[in-house]
Amino acid sequence: MISSQYLRNWSQILESLPLPNIKWICPTAPTRPVAILGGFPCTAWFDAGELSEDGPDDWEGLDASAAHIANFLSTEPSDVKVGIGGFSMGAAMALYSATACALGRYGNGNPYPISLRAVVGLSGWLPGSRGLRNKIEVSSEAARRAASLPILLSHGTCDDVVPYKNGEKCAQSLSIAGFRNLTFKTYEGIGHYTVPKEMDEVCNWLTARLGLEGSR
Repeated sequence: MISSQYLRNWSQILESLPLPNIKWICPTAPTRPVAILGGFPCTAWFDAGELSEDGPDDWEGLDASAAHIANFLSTEPSDVKVGIGGFSMGAAMALYSATACALGRYGNGNPYPISLRAVVGLSGWLPGSRGLRNKIEVSSEAARRAASLPILLSHGTCDDVVPYKNGEKCAQSLSIAGFRNLTFKTYEGIGHYTVPKEMDEVCNWLTARLGLEGSR
């Protein structure tokens, strides 16, 4: 599970979940200037002019961070079921990784090296959405991978950082592009944070998708 901020809190939340057979890897995003903050340097997976798929895409930053995360996961044994998840910009990064996995390559054309078994995006958005459907439709293998990849999205209706409409648009863009194994959860009255009910549903979803029933 990756998160662009509150890393210590997220590490504690994840380690407290009743999923003993899951190993959590929580890398820290690099420090870089971020346009939406007026160029102020902060930890961020990529540069963002706005927190939605309508803004310009930082392909270089997206590819570099997706490769950085994939390198962490590529060291796991071959029989381990690997997944990526995140909150806010971390969710955006996880979802970009999902599209790279389906396409079999990063935006720069380099091959994506791992096979993802689950993707979780909490309060995020989808970078690189423009043209995604066309890229997937021209490859039967990409279409197959997209259709089979389980994705869980959730978003609060009162999110004032990444508005709820951006979460809805993310789900729509993925569905239109062929990601058919997609679940979108709405949390009424919830802002840009997580709540126990949301994490319980994440646990239940991961347990079902990764076959962890015997581990709880």
